Amino acid sequence: MAAKVVSASKNLQQHRHKGAGAPIGKSSMTDTTEAMILEYIRGSRVPKKAISNLTLAQMRAKSAGGGWTIAEIVLHLMDSDLILADRMKRVIAESEPTLIGFNESLFARNLFYQMLDPQAAADLFMRNRRLMAEILKRLSDENFQRTGMHNERGRISLRELLAMAIAHLDHHMVFLNHKKRLLGKFG
Repeated sequence: MAAKVVSASKNLQQHRHKGAGAPIGKSSMTDTTEAMILEYIRGSRVPKKAISNLTLAQMRAKSAGGGWTIAEIVLHLMDSDLILADRMKRVIAESEPTLIGFNESLFARNLFYQMLDPQAAADLFMRNRRLMAEILKRLSDENFQRTGMHNERGRISLRELLAMAIAHLDHHMVFLNHKKRLLGKFG
């Protein structure tokens, strides 16, 4: 998690040096927080771009190695990002809210991931992140220390939830990109 924050901070510095204008957020926000938000926004386009050159059949193809299909990965990314956004909103708006875990395998199996539209899921992922980022950009650093109580992980801060969202996307994109390479798709 710390490496991801440092990476996001470097991205912010590069962004500023390219003459991109004023930094995101309030003046009371640290560079690290701003960098995390920029990284979160950057990720909004990643699933959509990753599947842009694939057919529906390719996204639903089972690979010899097993595991989730590309379509199932995209649907999982959408669901988990919606859940993480809900958790972040609760931590921002409520006092020490209860945050409930979910079973990703049961979601994939029982919510028809293989039959749903991965393009629509990628669009929703993008729109959700962009709207959530609008909230995050308006917060002070102090707000990122607010916490909720996760029923499986214990106390967790808004900053940790944001870091989890960033890392979760990167984690699953490794698998998605591997499956694309197995299909002969490299872009």
